[in-house]
Amino acid sequence: MTRKLKVSAIGNSTGVILPKDVLERLRVGRGDELMVRETPDGIVLSPYDPELARQMDVAEKIMRKRRNLLKKLAE
Repeated sequence: MTRKLKVSAIGNSTGVILPKDVLERLRVGRGDELMVRETPDGIVLSPYDPELARQMDVAEKIMRKRRNLLKKLAE
């Protein structure tokens, strides 16, 4: 699915309004929280999962700390 969305002023903030069918596919509604992840393929939106967010934080810390080792393993 490819969709063009417009970045708009929303009060004193800036945002994107997601169409109803996109919200349904994400299984979220007004007031729910989303998680934004950056991947090699782009930005991914998903319903906020506090446990996944914690796991991602831990993984990012380990990858930063062990960057050189991980590069060697990838060779």
